[in-house]
Amino acid sequence: MGKSDTSDLGGKARSAPPATLKDSSQANPDSQRAQDSPDPAFDITPHWDATKLSQTEMWTQKRRLASAMRLVIERLVPSNAPPDELERAADALERYAEALQDHPRLRDPRLFGESANAGDVGAFFDQSPLIGLANPLAPPLTIGRKDDRHAHATGVFGSAYEGPPGSVHGGFVAAAFDEVLGYVQSLSGLAGMTGTLTVKYRKPTPLHTPLLFEAELVRVEGRKIFTRATVSADGILRAEAEAIFISFRKGVMQDLVKARIEREERLGMPSTPGTRSQ
Repeated sequence: MGKSDTSDLGGKARSAPPATLKDSSQANPDSQRAQDSPDPAFDITPHWDATKLSQTEMWTQKRRLASAMRLVIERLVPSNAPPDELERAADALERYAEALQDHPRLRDPRLFGESANAGDVGAFFDQSPLIGLANPLAPPLTIGRKDDRHAHATGVFGSAYEGPPGSVHGGFVAAAFDEVLGYVQSLSGLAGMTGTLTVKYRKPTPLHTPLLFEAELVRVEGRKIFTRATVSADGILRAEAEAIFISFRKGVMQDLVKARIEREERLGMPSTPGTRSQ
């Protein structure tokens, strides 16, 4: 395997202390803004156990890299940097992307992309596109359990998520609802997929502002799991949602995993079982 060369991205490599749920997003000013909110409603402890797989240097550094990439995205989108600087950065990132291709892809049944699919609200979600600390696409949201039927969540969407001026794109609001409602439906003890999701947009949802989601597991009827939630900012209701999740039939997830493996093999994506520690 080739050695990953990122010298042009940040100069001399530096060691970093182990990342935790509370400190892994420090490089993102928006994430820090949510953590520093004086409102105790935003002091949410994640219910999932991020230590299940992450006590290795690899996961610590993946979180660090993802956090740095979020900051690059946040600053790149509104930037008016000169072309030569952008060219140097793009060259370095393209080289690193090629270096990453030399490493096998993770293939581990304990890794979940969203809480609704896990059937275990204490599973491991570092690769989730909404809550994953090791996924640079994630804002990330922080979701926690309040009681057996209620959950709450917080997060801040930055410049990359803009729709209307100064506001979060409605598609990302819907995606956030899907994740939060997926978590609260898991309190039923069932793993499910979204059947229907209805969002009512009341007012624009502001960027760079701590958002507060409140979610409820309403009822379970057979395989249908009914949920609802609201999101507010600055004490103002911004949107509300209702969703029905459908619990899995036996073997559905295994079939999806098998199909993913076969597709990756057809595309020539190298993969390895389990996690790789360093």
